[in-house]
Amino acid sequence: MTQNALHDIKQLENSLWEAADQLRANSKLTSSEYCMPVLGVIFLRHASNRYQVALKQIEADQSVGKMPKRPLVKSDFIKRRALMLPEPARYDVLLKRPKDNKLSTALVAAMQAIEEEFEPLRGQLPKDYNKFESDLLENLLRAFDSEALRNASGDVFGRIYEYFLMKFAMQGAQDNGEFFTPPSLVQTIVNVIEPDHGKVFDPACGSGGMFVQSSHFIERQGQDTSHQVTFYGQEKTATTIRLAKMNLAVHGLEGDIREANTFYQDEHNLFGRCDFVMANPPFNVDMVDAEKVKTDRRLPFGLPGTTKGAGKKKEGDIKNNKQTVSNGNYLWISYFHSYLNPKGRAGFVMSSQASSAGHGEAEVRRKIVETGDVDVMIAIRSNFFYTRTVPCELWFFDKGKSETRHDTVLMLDARNVYRKVTRKIYDFSPEQLANLTAIVWLYRGQQARFLALVRDYVAAVCQETAAVPDELERFETTFKGLQIQFVEFDERVKRLAILTPEQKQPLADGLVELAETQQAYEADRAALLGELADFRNCYATAPPDANEAQHATRHAFEPLADKIKGLVKQVDLLYKLAARCGTLAQELASAEEAAELHDRRLANKRLKQLEEERKQAVEQLKAAAYFHRQIVWLQDRFPNAEMQAVPGLCKVVTRAEIAAADWSLTPGRYVGVAPPEVDEDFNFEQTLRDIHVELADLNREAVELAARIQENFEELGI
Repeated sequence: MTQNALHDIKQLENSLWEAADQLRANSKLTSSEYCMPVLGVIFLRHASNRYQVALKQIEADQSVGKMPKRPLVKSDFIKRRALMLPEPARYDVLLKRPKDNKLSTALVAAMQAIEEEFEPLRGQLPKDYNKFESDLLENLLRAFDSEALRNASGDVFGRIYEYFLMKFAMQGAQDNGEFFTPPSLVQTIVNVIEPDHGKVFDPACGSGGMFVQSSHFIERQGQDTSHQVTFYGQEKTATTIRLAKMNLAVHGLEGDIREANTFYQDEHNLFGRCDFVMANPPFNVDMVDAEKVKTDRRLPFGLPGTTKGAGKKKEGDIKNNKQTVSNGNYLWISYFHSYLNPKGRAGFVMSSQASSAGHGEAEVRRKIVETGDVDVMIAIRSNFFYTRTVPCELWFFDKGKSETRHDTVLMLDARNVYRKVTRKIYDFSPEQLANLTAIVWLYRGQQARFLALVRDYVAAVCQETAAVPDELERFETTFKGLQIQFVEFDERVKRLAILTPEQKQPLADGLVELAETQQAYEADRAALLGELADFRNCYATAPPDANEAQHATRHAFEPLADKIKGLVKQVDLLYKLAARCGTLAQELASAEEAAELHDRRLANKRLKQLEEERKQAVEQLKAAAYFHRQIVWLQDRFPNAEMQAVPGLCKVVTRAEIAAADWSLTPGRYVGVAPPEVDEDFNFEQTLRDIHVELADLNREAVELAARIQENFEELGI
């Protein structure tokens, strides 16, 4: 998908969320009440789109004789990954209904009709639309009826569904948002265990994000998910199971998801049978009944430790002297290990305290380490979750480890690797994810994959630089139109005797400075574009595969990266000087005699357009330097394209080292501290944007808090 396409989808996601959330804010509904019905509308829009696409395909096949002209049946649509929607369930039909205050009833009927046609969704779609006012429902439906959405593909709807899940999780909807694991963590797990075949099991599957990301991974390999894997899930909350089944359906996937408490139940009977296990279980659960689990075959390492009447006590627990597991973390860890077949891999999120916990938990951890199946440990900083600020760690098991790695564990401390999303939330950028995965490849001896990533970054540099001339040309065209307008105005103003030389001089001086800056910019731009073209001629067609050649390529681009920074500053300066001339022209035009000599509206329109084109040109220039920085990041840490210890980041440790450290699996205990670095690429503009984001978040929270206080006062009759 191109950067422009991604940008368009992000804008679509943001606009849809703003529209839907505004509707919620104007109702009396909480996020939890609003969550399922909105996701149901997204699914309904997607089902209608799929129906229309399949219908056109069928009609095309019938018109050329590939299919007989006969009454259509369900199978005609199913083979085209669509449902044969009855008329009352079609989106356009619902929108055309008369305004009779019965839209909620019609929506419930539509959901029921879909469930009848698609067995995996039976009883899962939302039907509580009667809590919505008719106007709100109609506005919600229309929010998802833009031309872009009417023509959107299933991939787009999958992204939108996941985006809404994320936003609802950030608002704390549905059990404090615990139904949703942040995509960065899911993607990291998928990248490390690579679930591309067999049985894939998530014993705490939430909204099914692990399955969806697994399917993305498989499809990126050019394979069909339905032919490669079978998804199995367990989840204790019925509402969350509905989210998961809808999530799978909107992505065109199927899975066997059952309601169960994994602490006590193995509904799928998957002990020792899974190729892949992946999960984000609830941390630090302290009320698991020890009597119920002590003989469970999924606990080959024994109970991690029990206590009497511990945890969040319920009435009668102490009196009955109930034996409970003091912390459920190692129940989960043991379960995940036991589900794997002899070649299976597991990846899961776990509380950071588990990797160094003592007493009975330390004994279980020792036994697990001694199996040789612990493969990778990754430390994640705080603020990656939407409803919790705690740090965490990602654990990885591999029962099929090679002999050379059987006695080792890769410790990877990623706490200093992150991207700031909001004041409270961080994630990984796609390139940060790729770079962390590349470290795992080197640990596994997969040097070719590491070099292929660097090669892809070289190709990205070439691709991004190729787009620079067009972006600059757009900026320059608008700039020149604005410059001509100001020069013509200046010439007219000079002929006005009523204005003093002192009044006229600032604009004249500003235009001279603007022309001089433009001349310097054009010379530097021409030189840089020529050098970028030469670089592409050398490397675009065949980016280097060998490590030595890749280092040479990196160094060849370094002076160009510095010149790009310089040109970015010149583009910014041109805009600032043009804006200053605009202000000076406005001031002169405020005089009655000069007002008709200057088209203020046209100047303002051009300045606004110039600002947008400046941003696009600068972002395009920075994109080329950005991918070059990824090459630098990897090569500075792994110059020989081989695994080596990097202080503060990673180290391969032996079982003996782990034993000497009290069997701790905390990465920070082994990797040491990174040396201080001078950030030569400090992005002042991005820092200001981050501050702006924080301020916007604080302002929004202040407004929400003020509204809540006002409501409380009103309820108290004050």
